[in-house]
Amino acid sequence: MKIMMSAGEASGDMHAAAVAAEIKREYPDADIFGMGGDNMRNAGVRIIYDIGNLGIIGVVEVIRHLSLFFKLRTFLRHAMMEEKPDVVVCVDYPGFNMKIAHVAKELGIPVVYYIAPTIWAWHKGRAKNIVRDVEHVASIFPFEAEAYREAGARVTFVGHPLADTVKASMSYEEAMMFFGGDRVKKRILLMPGSRKNEVEKLLPAMLKTADILTEKCECQFFLPRAGTISSEFIQGFLKNASPRLDIIVTADRIYDLMRICTACIASSGTATLETALMGLPTVLVYRLSAITWFLAKHLVRVEYAGLPNILLHKEVTPELLQDKVTAGNIAEVVLPWLTNEVKRQENIRELKSVRAVLGEGGAVRRTAELILRTAEGK
Repeated sequence: MKIMMSAGEASGDMHAAAVAAEIKREYPDADIFGMGGDNMRNAGVRIIYDIGNLGIIGVVEVIRHLSLFFKLRTFLRHAMMEEKPDVVVCVDYPGFNMKIAHVAKELGIPVVYYIAPTIWAWHKGRAKNIVRDVEHVASIFPFEAEAYREAGARVTFVGHPLADTVKASMSYEEAMMFFGGDRVKKRILLMPGSRKNEVEKLLPAMLKTADILTEKCECQFFLPRAGTISSEFIQGFLKNASPRLDIIVTADRIYDLMRICTACIASSGTATLETALMGLPTVLVYRLSAITWFLAKHLVRVEYAGLPNILLHKEVTPELLQDKVTAGNIAEVVLPWLTNEVKRQENIRELKSVRAVLGEGGAVRRTAELILRTAEGK
């Protein structure tokens, strides 16, 4: 059995890797190959294109890199023609993966889309390409599955993979020792994103916020580096930060790190859902180019940017977007969680509702089973 996977960024690489590992448990001889990163490689996927060159978001940013995407699409088309996979699995990264799904359809290869485009946030007319090109959608939200069903797609609600994976592997004491946590200080997690342009837009404001918070109380900051971001790139920002900041750069065991932190400042995306599931009070920050932001304001049909807020229909994770992303504004949200434990616990209680909405685990296993059935033509 031969399976091709296409993931374009760090979170997709992580989710694809979990499914690949599950498939390998069921079919050890399965040949899984495709576009991805270190997580997929470690799960036994044969990487034919490393996603370290990607990590682009926004209309303007994508336009600047159109030649790269055209070349990559041609490269993956040739790979499909040569390898002849039994199924192509697209994981997130909709702007590019919808094109890959169409290529696979033209070549007569069935497609499973896992973590599919958010047609519930955009106009539902966007679903017509999914209906045309995708054999089966593995949906991670119940309301998303219903939207795809109404659009005419074959869809199965598999559940959200984070309900399985977001949990600490260490005790609190073990994690404190592992990360060098300072018991005297408030421990704050900085998560500027997994794309270079996200880090460029957000990390400077986070570091200025860290300086403000350090003036108010004793703080220790942890900065987990995504696999798509180099250490040198991160250090380029840190060398310009205030020398009084206590910042530790980390690279793994993110949920254990969340367990010992007091609060978090995070880029919009999967990270805010992960912190919600770990019960970590978080402020969501995000900046887009002016053109991308203008289009999003007129095309996106959701009230909130953060998944915890979308799921609960209320702002349990405070959001600061565009011009509101300033050190002063971020500090104003975070500081009460550092100085008033009652307020912090109030937010933690609200976040507990997120896990209940996502439902029981088993998403990875159900997705792997769906892919195998599709590959076998069932």
